Amino acid sequence: MSTFQAPKGTYDLLPPRSATFLAVREAISAPLRNSGYGYVETPGFENVELFSRGVGESTDIVSKEMYTLTTKGGDELALRPEGTASVLRAALQGNLHKLGGLPVKLWYSGSYYRYERAQKGRYRHFSQVGAEAIGAEDPALDAELIILADQAYRTLGLRDFRILLNSLGDKECRPVYREALQSFLRGLDLDADTVRRAEINPLRVLDDKRDEVQKQLVGAPMLRDYLCDACKAYHEEVRALVTAAGVAFEDDEKLVRGLDYYTRTTFEFVHDGLGSQSAVGGGGRYDGLSEMIGGPALPSVGWALGVDRTVLALEAEGIELDIPAATSVFAVALGEAKPTLFGLVTELRRAGVAADISYGGKGLKGAMKDANRSGARFAIVAGDRDLAEGVVQLKDMESGEQSPVAVAEVVEVLRAKLA
Repeated sequence: MSTFQAPKGTYDLLPPRSATFLAVREAISAPLRNSGYGYVETPGFENVELFSRGVGESTDIVSKEMYTLTTKGGDELALRPEGTASVLRAALQGNLHKLGGLPVKLWYSGSYYRYERAQKGRYRHFSQVGAEAIGAEDPALDAELIILADQAYRTLGLRDFRILLNSLGDKECRPVYREALQSFLRGLDLDADTVRRAEINPLRVLDDKRDEVQKQLVGAPMLRDYLCDACKAYHEEVRALVTAAGVAFEDDEKLVRGLDYYTRTTFEFVHDGLGSQSAVGGGGRYDGLSEMIGGPALPSVGWALGVDRTVLALEAEGIELDIPAATSVFAVALGEAKPTLFGLVTELRRAGVAADISYGGKGLKGAMKDANRSGARFAIVAGDRDLAEGVVQLKDMESGEQSPVAVAEVVEVLRAKLA
């Protein structure tokens, strides 16, 4: 064992489990790639102010969970705790919004970092796939993203997840609600941190998971009663479009999400098999974020789905993904046959066939164990006598049948059998 361990709250992703994570990323991103979303990749760290402005100083993410550092040059940086602010910053810096054809539709995949109390389903380093549609205010975009996430989860075979949906209003109607909520909260018995949060962003108090806070919130004014006509109409159109697509959801009037930048549509994907860490993903509309970070007005909507949480959801439902073996052909060289078989493996790889070979000078028994572990469909076995006859032995690893094949014909024969 190494002297060093992975830092607390993090994990190493190793085979064979890593194949499931790759398959989940592929399943989530596939519907996006088929819907006009282009891939974007941003640095793992950004200017601290990007997140304090965008995500919000009142959020736990900024106030308690960000990993920050000061560079030798004096710059204040933070490991990215979420993806939206970075993606929007990159789109603005690259002037994607000026190239015509709004919205700019982007998807991303990467690691994110939050200093949280480590527990199953909540890590300090975690993986997400996200999508952002930047520069258009259209209920169809909100609905599209909800539908694409639902499609991704169903493609994976998940069934026990629910979609929660709410509207947070906009800059016209939310201030009126904010004032009413603050008046209500001032009459409660809250700790100093929660009182401070109530003054900065009172909607965040609604998201407090502590029983002693939730009990006091009974009778709190509801945002739906304060929505302006435009926000009501927008929300109803989102609901109608999602319903028309055959996607079920639940209205959740207390759904706030943990980021300050959301406006109007907000949604969350929860899985009942994950206990307290039930959220597997979520998102919403963030029409004012671009201006918050110094850009022009660019109404936008997006989501992020947790890869780690999605894998846990699959395990909770007992779903094993059908992941093909990484190797199709495994070569076992005996005697002096290694150079010839290594050459055949190289040819197979160039022909697009996933091939591997036994290393380390193992005998037949040890090399065949390697072949079995690889999951290969076929093995090619050869020793000095086989090569003297110009053949290798082709073994079907499922049936156990074995037959000689001319060395010159191995690549074509295997390509045909695997087609």
